[in-house]
Amino acid sequence: MKGCDIALASYYVPLWPTVSLENITSFMHSNVLTNSKVIISYNKDKVFNGDVMLALYRYNIPFPCDCIGGEFLGHVFEYSAVAGDTYDLIAKKRFSNLTTVENLKRFNSYDPNHIPVNAKVNVTVNCSCGNSLISKDYGLFITYPLRPGNNLQGLSNETNIDAKLLQSYNPGVNFSQENGIVFIPGRGLARGVAVGISIAATCGLALLVICIYDRYFKKKQGEKTKLSIENSIGLSTQDASGGGEYETSGSSVHASGLTGIMVAKSLEFSYEELAKATNNFSLDNKIGQGGFGAVYYAELRGEKTAIKKMDVQASSEFLAELKVRLIGYCVEGSLFLVYEYIDNGNLGQYLNGKGKDPLPWSTRLQIALDSAIGLEYIHEHTVPLYIHRDVKSANILIDKNLRGKVADFGLTKLIEVGTSSLQTRLVGTFGYMPPEYAQYGDISPKIDVYAFGVVLYELISAKNAVLKTGETVAESKGLVNLFEEALNQINPLQALTTLVDPRLGDNYPIESVLKIAELGRASTRDNPLLRPNMKAIVVALMTLLKDLEG
Repeated sequence: MKGCDIALASYYVPLWPTVSLENITSFMHSNVLTNSKVIISYNKDKVFNGDVMLALYRYNIPFPCDCIGGEFLGHVFEYSAVAGDTYDLIAKKRFSNLTTVENLKRFNSYDPNHIPVNAKVNVTVNCSCGNSLISKDYGLFITYPLRPGNNLQGLSNETNIDAKLLQSYNPGVNFSQENGIVFIPGRGLARGVAVGISIAATCGLALLVICIYDRYFKKKQGEKTKLSIENSIGLSTQDASGGGEYETSGSSVHASGLTGIMVAKSLEFSYEELAKATNNFSLDNKIGQGGFGAVYYAELRGEKTAIKKMDVQASSEFLAELKVRLIGYCVEGSLFLVYEYIDNGNLGQYLNGKGKDPLPWSTRLQIALDSAIGLEYIHEHTVPLYIHRDVKSANILIDKNLRGKVADFGLTKLIEVGTSSLQTRLVGTFGYMPPEYAQYGDISPKIDVYAFGVVLYELISAKNAVLKTGETVAESKGLVNLFEEALNQINPLQALTTLVDPRLGDNYPIESVLKIAELGRASTRDNPLLRPNMKAIVVALMTLLKDLEG
């Protein structure tokens, strides 16, 4: 068995505590890592906040790959213990799961739960130099601790390495368990391996809405030909699960029963049917005003629905309804969208105590995860990508199972592939707008990240995004500033307890609250480049929820 000069360790930066280049250089010091500039040279695609490494991202740390005792490949780091260290904490937090408690017990003789301060702990990190019998094309390998979402296919997509090749280099590893350590070929990475999950990108909703949009404007321009929704976007030929009729290439399709209608089988309703169901769009039926039109309650064929009458402007911006099931549409006179009616209110109503029972802490985390997944989808898995631009607690609907559904995409912006940021007119809600958007109109997916960070603060505190401290507008304070002050205190845990929603009582784990607050702070950094993406946020929330459930 022979070692190699260098390997890479994929170090995942947690939300808490803060990790600096100096920290990593100190306890992962070796003959190939002599100063922090070396780390930067191996992570040129990453952003650093001065000396601080960004939370929720992975950084590649170089280290020697030695043959240890003729038994296995790895490197032994000498770590100086600090107060409170345990084997579990060193393995999971200090070394970000690059080693295991079992390895620490094997090469050390301390009490696993009581390690003396300044004790020298031998930390063994395994590595790989490849296998020429599998492939001679790879020489540099990454020691990669799996996290939630890192299944085989997802990891293959992230690294641009064939799934079969990954499995060949890791025989016996069950990637579906999403934990443990694997070895990834370093060559072939199109970019740094970022933490995240890969969701199959099916853009049926976006395509359907675009087709409806196209049909509406063609009809407005006097074109009489019926658009075949099914033929336009390649839907299956199964019967639509609804009672409406729509024309497809000269033939009429009729289906029965609305139960189970999915986005890909939306129906065309007549104007007369929608008008009748809403009492001619009366004020009594009006339940809201979204970014691009009014919303009316209606019962269509036995199912509760919400009908949005679109006030579509002559621009490239358009609605991209997501998570809330789209049932059908109408293009007579105006553009109408019919979607499922979520009759359990929105997150803002629950947090403000408007006739709603207080949400338990675990439910708040689940709603945060549900919402993050919705935003991650439109940011990562649609072409062109979408940006919501009005993420707030009032736009997160709560269903009967207390699950969150992102809604009101009336301000959504479509961004062409290859364009990460552009300038646009200012829309949205104050208190949720990041500096670059409020001041300059710069738009990118990171504006949704910022707003989501504010929502996380709302979930903790049940306070409004902007708090009045006096009679005038100038006498107000943003929730972001309030939490920033608390997190900067000498004892942030104590400061946070004063901000937690009093309706929670003592029924919350303060450590979990701290981690969500840190995630909120990471998401609301002034510099958009320093904010995590929604993919990283999803994985962080998955981990926090899993930890909470035990």
